[in-house]
Parts: sequence; C-alpha cells; structure tokens
Amino acid sequence: MKTFRYIMCVAACFCAAATMAQKLKQSTICNADGTVTFKYENPNAKDVQVDVQFAGRNPMTKGADGVWTATLGPAAPDMYPYCFVVDGVSVMDPLCPQYFPNEGFKNSLLEIPAKSGSLAHDIKKVPHGLVEYIHYYSNSLKGVNNAIVYLPPKYDADKNKKYPVFYLLSGTTDTEEVYYKVGRVNYILDNLIAEGKAEEMIVVLPYGNPTKLLPPAPAPAGGFGGFGGMGMMRDVVGDDITGDLMNYVESHYRTINDRDHRGIGGFSRGGNQGLGIGLRNLDKFSYLCSYSSFTATEIPGVYDNAADTNSKIHLFWLGVGTDDFLFGNARDYMEHLDKHGIRSVKEYTHDKYGHTWMNAKYFLDKTLRLLFNPTASEEAMKNGKPALERTGQEQQFTGATMARLFPRQVTSPEYADGKVTFRINAPEAKNVQMESELLSSPVALTKGEDGVWSVTLTNNVDDVYKYCFVVDGTKVADPTNMYLSPDKGFKYSIAYAPSNPYDVQKLGNIKFGKVTYDLNQNVAKYFPPTTDEPKVLIQLIPGSDDTMESWFKVGSANLIADKLLVEGKTLPCILTTSTAKDSKMKTYTLKASDYKNWTERRKALEKLLLSLK
Repeated sequence: MKTFRYIMCVAACFCAAATMAQKLKQSTICNADGTVTFKYENPNAKDVQVDVQFAGRNPMTKGADGVWTATLGPAAPDMYPYCFVVDGVSVMDPLCPQYFPNEGFKNSLLEIPAKSGSLAHDIKKVPHGLVEYIHYYSNSLKGVNNAIVYLPPKYDADKNKKYPVFYLLSGTTDTEEVYYKVGRVNYILDNLIAEGKAEEMIVVLPYGNPTKLLPPAPAPAGGFGGFGGMGMMRDVVGDDITGDLMNYVESHYRTINDRDHRGIGGFSRGGNQGLGIGLRNLDKFSYLCSYSSFTATEIPGVYDNAADTNSKIHLFWLGVGTDDFLFGNARDYMEHLDKHGIRSVKEYTHDKYGHTWMNAKYFLDKTLRLLFNPTASEEAMKNGKPALERTGQEQQFTGATMARLFPRQVTSPEYADGKVTFRINAPEAKNVQMESELLSSPVALTKGEDGVWSVTLTNNVDDVYKYCFVVDGTKVADPTNMYLSPDKGFKYSIAYAPSNPYDVQKLGNIKFGKVTYDLNQNVAKYFPPTTDEPKVLIQLIPGSDDTMESWFKVGSANLIADKLLVEGKTLPCILTTSTAKDSKMKTYTLKASDYKNWTERRKALEKLLLSLK
C-alpha cells in the first residue's frame, strides 16, 4: 500500500504498550519450564479463550481484577500466531506490537526466545539488510501492484556489484508482508550471510493475490468473471511477475539477469504459484522451491522430457510436514517427479504443527543456504531421496478443506453509490458500534438475520481514516479489512477509500518515490522519484501512539508527495521522521500531535508541499 523500507522492532515474548489505558501492561510471559502465561484484561466479558498455534483454543480464567489468565505449553522456542476469542469474537492482543498481516484473520505474534539465541530467525548483532516496499505499474493487471524487496547488508557499499534474485511468495490470504513480518526472511538471510552460509542475494516478495487490489469486473458473455477486466482462466500472477515485476526489479536494482541467477518459490499457495511459474519459464529460473505445497502435474515439455528439464534446474527443493493437511498432495507430487525421472530434494518435518509458518521458516533456512551456490545445490540434488512410500492414511486437500480453512467472509468496508458500508459477523453479540477518528461519537450497527451487523455511512466516503468495531464493549479491528494501522497498542483498521485522491490506482503509471527505514538510525525517510538534488527537508514527527510507518500507511505522505511532484505542483523534497537538522536544506516540521486526525495531517502536509513551488 505504501513504498518504504521498513525495519521491524521486535518485542520478543513480552508484549506491552505503555499508551494503553488498561492496568495490565504485560500480556504474555514465557516461563522457565517452556510454558506461556497469557493475560487479557476485560472485566465485562462473559467468556474468553486464547487461541494459539501450539495449543489450539483453550479457556481462560477470570480473576477478581477482571484479568483473564491461561497457562499453556510447554512449546518449543519459535514464533506463534495467537488471538483472544472474546464472547465468540476473535480479538488481537491489544498489548502486543507484532501482528500477522493477512487479508482476513487478525492474529498477534508470540515469540518464545531460545535460551541460546540459536533460532534461524533471531535478530542478532550482525549487519542487517534493507527492506523496501514498492509500487509498480503492471501492464498485465492494468493497475498498480505491491511488492517488498530485501537488499543484502552491503548492497549500498559497492555500487558496481550485481546480485542474484529470489522471488518468494506467501500463502492464501497472506499479504506481501507475511514472509517478512512472520517468515523473517530478512533476518534469516542476514544471519546466514554474516556466517558465510548463504550467498548475498536480493529477495522479492510479490503480492500473490493482486486482483484483490483492483475493482471487480462483470463476467463477459459466455465466459468467466474476473477482477479488473481479467478472465480467471489466465495466470494473472505469473503474467504479472514475469512480465511486469521482473522488469521493474531489473531496472531499479543491480541484478544479474539470467536464469542461473534467478530463483522462485513460496509457501502453500505461493509454493504452487512459484513452482508453476518456474517450471513454465525454465528459460528464466533455475532454482525452484516449494514449501508445504505442490503444483500441476501436466506442464507441456517439463515432466515428459526429464533430461532437458534436469539440465535446466540447479535446485528443485520440496519440503512438507507429515502432519500438514497438504501432505498427501505434496507427497504424491514428489512421487510424480520420481516416476518421471525429475531430480529433486525432499525434506519432511514431524513436529512443527503442520501447515504453519514455523515450517515455512525452517524450510526457508534450509534452502537459502543452497540458492545460487551451484556446488552446494548439486550436492543436495545428488543426495535427494525418493518420495515417502504411500500408506493410504495421508491427508488430502479437498474442496471441503478449503471451505473449512477459508470460510466465505462478509465484505467490509464496501464502497458503492457514494456510500460506505461496514460489516462484522458477530451472531452472539448484543450490541455493536463503530468508532472512528472522524466520528464525534460511536455509531450503532444493526444486526441482520444472518448474525452480520452493518452500518452504512454517507459522510467521509472519500477519505482515509482509522476505525474499529466495539462488540459488547470490546474493541475489535475489522476482521475482513486487510489494512491495519501500525499503532503501538491496539491496531485500528484503515478505511482506505478507493476514491480518495491519493489511491495508488488513481495515480496509475507514475514514478513512485521511496521511503526507507534505516535499521541503525531507526529513522524513516522519503526520497522523491527524481534525479534532482532535493533542497527541502520536511520533518514528519509521529504521534504518541504512532510508529514510523504511520505517516505513510495512514498518512499517505509519500503518495501525496508523489502526486504533487508528478503534477508539477511542488518541488522535490525529503520527508523524514528524524528530528536531526541539515544545515544545507531548508527545513520544515509537522508534528502529528498538532492535529486531531489523519485527515488534518494530510491536509497540512499537502498545503506545505504546495507552498514550496
């Protein structure tokens, strides 16, 4: 949604937020015996459960102080998604800064540290790479898409060095952030590079469901409906990656542009997409990785021509957990490769809770050591073992499995006819309201016969603002809105109207600037899309509950600057969250705390930018 380099600050297992009004300041405690104590303050709730990946859903006990408590485990050190279920409604931990980016469900992240600090994803005192959030215009999509780019620690040190590229896709309902904020690809690779165990490389994290960003189109006569005017029979992700994203990456970064220096892979749906794209484009990719997935068994010229296929693939790596609901399908695909004489490396786990990001991180650590290292990859391929024998008890993925894991959700917010409708499915709730920074007081939602509460608003339809639901007194982020405000405490949802003047789809095929997050300085900085040397510095100071992401994800600061610059209405300038002065630049300061809401902050920034011309 925004373009910037972002370095995540980790709170480990102790999730706290000093700005919360609650008495409780610490919501999770990692005990010496490996168990974890969860706490949630809500004196008005009638029933509270905690749902965590290593233990499932368990009841919590209410204390006299209104704090609900449960101790679960023991569990192995790792990162685990979790949430509280309050009177039937899932709620993110309001005291935990880390969260799971997703199109649908909203989970917080529990981090159980290893005593030795030996986990692959640990944030160690080693040189860290940079992470850039990018926008690029996709001709195949006829719209703007998102991706994230990891650059190795020494990328800026040698301006002449070029790097191989690994395209890494997340799973169903995941956003492009998940392999970063949950999969920790940047930190895993930082550690391996520092230890000399992995090659320096660029990693690109595409958004695997780009049609969600575009408006739906009606079904053509006699054909399939699609998004943004595209038929569903076309491989829109493959076309976007090979036809548009690759072009953007190779024109904006120092890359080695041949098949020997490109890899592609992913987790779950992303693994299916990655393998499919890679096998159909062996002239572009020679390293293929599948984590908890499989792909089509009918690809012309691939499985029926083993000698040619094997000669083109340096690494064909597949991993899956034996307790994964996709294990049967993945095992069958591995056997399919064996029967057709296609070489591959196979890895199985038995203790990482099946189809989870614990497995995804483990597999990533294994393969990053082999990518773009022909000697290591060839050794692994030579030692590849046959697929496990069929037992007849393997789990198989079915339509029923899909329906259970990804039930049909309500649409919220929904923009139509100059109105916006907010909805939440809470059949057991007695009272539901909506709070917003643009509402003087909460508005009531009305319950439908299907248990879905809704409210339709006609004001502020074209704006961007923070909001949440209040379900029987409990604040809840909108479960079906993929945009979350990066607040320090409770994470509000963002109503991001597609009709607002700074929506990326309205901006279209323009040059976007970059906003970088510096790991060492802990400072965000926007650089305009121009070769001219900026002479103006604008300091954007976050509010007390904001993070450095806020001015960009909620404030649209970079998009405002991009639009006005393209229109010739402002001068190239640098936007930064730093308070440090630069004597060579004319400096202005905007403090978030001086304005009531993000609408006023955006207007103040726009006014300032217009005054520069």
